[in-house]
Amino acid sequence: MRMPILLWRRCLAVVALLGLVLLSGPLAAQQPTSVNPTAASVQEQQLLQQLQAVQGRISIPDQRANVLIQPAGQDWRAFHQVTLPWIGAIAILGMLAVLVLFYMSRGKIMIDSGPSKQRIVRFNSFERFVHWLTAGSFMLLALTGLNITFGKFLLLPVIGPEAFTALSQAGKYVHNYLSFPFMLGLVFMFLVWVVHNLPNAVDVAWLKAGGGLLKKGVHPPAKKFNAGQKLIFWAVIVGGVGLSVTGLILLFPFQGTSIADMQLSQMIHGLISLVLIAVMIAHIYIGSVGMEGAFDAMGSGEVDLNWAKEHHSLWVQEEMKKTGGAGARAQAAE
Repeated sequence: MRMPILLWRRCLAVVALLGLVLLSGPLAAQQPTSVNPTAASVQEQQLLQQLQAVQGRISIPDQRANVLIQPAGQDWRAFHQVTLPWIGAIAILGMLAVLVLFYMSRGKIMIDSGPSKQRIVRFNSFERFVHWLTAGSFMLLALTGLNITFGKFLLLPVIGPEAFTALSQAGKYVHNYLSFPFMLGLVFMFLVWVVHNLPNAVDVAWLKAGGGLLKKGVHPPAKKFNAGQKLIFWAVIVGGVGLSVTGLILLFPFQGTSIADMQLSQMIHGLISLVLIAVMIAHIYIGSVGMEGAFDAMGSGEVDLNWAKEHHSLWVQEEMKKTGGAGARAQAAE
């Protein structure tokens, strides 16, 4: 009796095994030839569309550090690494190209009537201090800021990672601490010169004549500051205020601001900086190699009387009235 039962069990086992073999063929055909382990996983872009940020769990007190990925951060990185360098290159190199072409076509702007033997006080000691306080700190801020934008492209391959790291760290401290003298200079500059930089009808005539910069012998009248200098003044004041506000937000992070606020501030800070650097390049050119006698105004504070009459004739008349015609003094023999 046992033999037939045992035999039947073995027969059933064989039939079951054959069935599995026969079924394995169609099932195997339905399986994919290659396996993609991420095919059903959530893609990063889909995740960011659903969430404001990808966050984790942390044990440190600052809970803001638990943000791993945020869409605004990716936009900021693209702007900082690609867009901003392109804007800076176009603004700065474009300004340099314009100045080179201007110098080749116009040459150095000379005193048409020639230097005289008389000089007139253009700026006193305090005015020159205010100018160099603001200008000096701005130049160092500009250099250290340009290193942030262009350093890894231009300096890093040349001086190597160790030197570049040391230079960038030193530049960070220079940038942080010299921001305060720059802001102080802005305040002084506004208080001292704002009354002389208000626009008037004389500025319109100066602009129509191209400031006398394009043609020799053309000298439109101007007061202490001409229209071009007024544009520089307001660019420095408005741009400087923008740099100061955004810079303070970055200097003191999370003081009533979010990371999105700081990212936006850094973008605005970088844009204003590059535009202002381009403007200052033009200002430095005119105040040095571009015009004869111009540097004396912020050098010794005294300018040649003929230079003053050609470029600031109305201001010379006002000074002569104040001093009864004794506003100029004879230049010491050299």
